[in-house]
Amino acid sequence: QLQLTESGGGFVQPGGSLRLSCAASGFTLHYYTIGWFRQAPGKEREGVSCISSSGGRTNYADSVKGRFTISRDNAKNTVYLQMNSLKPEDTGVYYCAGDRRFPSGAFLSSQFYNYWGQGTQVTVSS
Repeated sequence: QLQLTESGGGFVQPGGSLRLSCAASGFTLHYYTIGWFRQAPGKEREGVSCISSSGGRTNYADSVKGRFTISRDNAKNTVYLQMNSLKPEDTGVYYCAGDRRFPSGAFLSSQFYNYWGQGTQVTVSS
């Protein structure tokens, strides 16, 4: 069973940067589409970004376009989310999720993902 572990979260001031990592174990990540989601207190979980199994297709929520970049290193079994120009509204728990049913897809909806990590907290505040 695919296991995903997020890291890289923390506290940062507005305008700062963080890089989140999603490390996989149990299976090679090569066959999986990976998505990043976040959930702020009192709000529903929302899709942030996703990347197809080959890395050839990516997708971003409008709120993060131009600021966040998703990438993957299949040799390291890891997917990254580089977050720049962070805003207070980016605060939340960030989760990575994976699925191999649609390897060429890049979907921001949680319904397309069966495997989830435990999350890492990102706090953007002055």
